[in-house]
Amino acid sequence: MSPAPTDLLHFTEHGSGKPLLLIHGLMVTGEMFGPVVEALAARHRVIIPDLRGHGRSRGLPPPYTATQLAADLARLLDHLAIDSTAVLGYSHGGAIAQQLVLHYPGLCERLVLVCSYAYNMATWGEWVEGHVMPPALRVMGMRRLARLVAGQAAPQLGSERTGWLAALMAEQDAQAMASAWKAAMAFDSRPRLAEIACPTLVVAAANDQAVPFHHARMLHAGIPGSRLVVIDAADHALIWTHPEELGRVVGDFLGA
Repeated sequence: MSPAPTDLLHFTEHGSGKPLLLIHGLMVTGEMFGPVVEALAARHRVIIPDLRGHGRSRGLPPPYTATQLAADLARLLDHLAIDSTAVLGYSHGGAIAQQLVLHYPGLCERLVLVCSYAYNMATWGEWVEGHVMPPALRVMGMRRLARLVAGQAAPQLGSERTGWLAALMAEQDAQAMASAWKAAMAFDSRPRLAEIACPTLVVAAANDQAVPFHHARMLHAGIPGSRLVVIDAADHALIWTHPEELGRVVGDFLGA
């Protein structure tokens, strides 16, 4: 393989077998998939990038639009000589996964959308939160905001995991995250969901307040032949609170 271009996404690889691309959400990095990597890598070549502006790809400049982030992922797969892969996107990573499938349909064999959405401005409350967050990021800074967000998840995560999540978020650049958040608000795949032709699994958390269940219902209704699985007693942090169940559900779908 030729040396990686300097503007290529940072990524890690784990395991061997058929490829599986994992796409993280806003304000975190590919490290978020730690709880499920071992289980998935037992049967797959798992590729985990840091999206543009995040983590070790933070040096890559804007824009942070879904179109740009999907193009980055397609370029990474081309660099790795992968012409077809399963794709799992978590939260906003699910939006990027949809964009990847819609722009490069031949790249995706199977699609998994976890705690994700087609349009995250669907209610008045979501619209308000979306418009408040960018200025809050700039005023509060990442460290204070990270403590606030992670603190809300503390009862489910426990002190050690809460501290880890707060530290991961605090490492991100506030200006970049504000721009990425604005780009996420502009994403809307609703008119094109019916174009997603690959087998698709939608995974929802029953108690998700960040991405409520109506988003999963919208994805499931819009994507032809999709399967919907709801994980009870879980919220948006289900990858950390229910990693074994998530790994089993995803593994069963990918192996089907």
